[in-house]
Amino acid sequence: MGKQDIAAEFGKKGTVTDLSLYDRKESDVIKTWVTPSGFPDKIQPLLQSINLAEFVIFLVDKLDKFTGEQIIALDTLKKTQGILSHTFDVDESKLNSMIKGTVVEKYLKVEQGKLKEEMDKIQPTSNTDPPRMVIDQCFDVKGVGTVILGKVTCGTIKQYDNLKLYPAGIDVMIKSIQMHDDPVEESICPARVGLAVKGAKPDEVGRGDVIAKEGTVSVKSEIELDFTKSPFYKTDIAENQGCLVSVGLQIKAAKFSSIAPLKLKFEKPIVYNADDIAVILKPESTTIRILGSGPIK
Repeated sequence: MGKQDIAAEFGKKGTVTDLSLYDRKESDVIKTWVTPSGFPDKIQPLLQSINLAEFVIFLVDKLDKFTGEQIIALDTLKKTQGILSHTFDVDESKLNSMIKGTVVEKYLKVEQGKLKEEMDKIQPTSNTDPPRMVIDQCFDVKGVGTVILGKVTCGTIKQYDNLKLYPAGIDVMIKSIQMHDDPVEESICPARVGLAVKGAKPDEVGRGDVIAKEGTVSVKSEIELDFTKSPFYKTDIAENQGCLVSVGLQIKAAKFSSIAPLKLKFEKPIVYNADDIAVILKPESTTIRILGSGPIK
């Protein structure tokens, strides 16, 4: 985040949309960097890139409203693990005042030239929860069929697993798995993988959809939040007012069906787990575009 082009120094550029991915394989570890390349023109890629990551690399090259928006987004999504650096022309005392009281204040502060050295010390994290993968791309490959790209966020996905695609609820079977263009029989979180699947067509799959074990996620068209409005968003909110909502990699249109308690009604169902953080966005706002947020009840 911040000065995004440094990602090219660390990995080889791969997929590029409004998110850009870079990766590098070192012995048996594959590292992936994601940048919100569609930001600051759009706020959505910023939230999606943060939700994809375990660790934050934040190189601040200017102190403007977009740097402020990135700090607010990181704090909103409670991204507590990160490395902070800045270019020579950034006033360190002003930056310190901007990050005061946020998760960014606790990031490891390093000189720009030592970013790679500190990143190399980061160790992969994992868990043994039921298998789950969040999707960022899907397409048809001739002779293979539907191929889904994404990140294993929980547990282990194995070849020939029978899982569900949510929120559609479609049964899918994992025909094959690739990591860094190499075939593997299983993939453990937090790996980025490509899956060839049977049971779903590309037009049935969207960014933010989830492949998971049946019964381990919730799908609803209305949710209630333990809501906190951003102190920087000054406009009042009202019932039936429209907004966009970010949950994981999903960005979906919704309306406020209730203000106290705060409830959101979606045009299309979303997939989530209890305590996932929903961030309410107003992309058309000329000031802060993050209205507020809260864990889903």
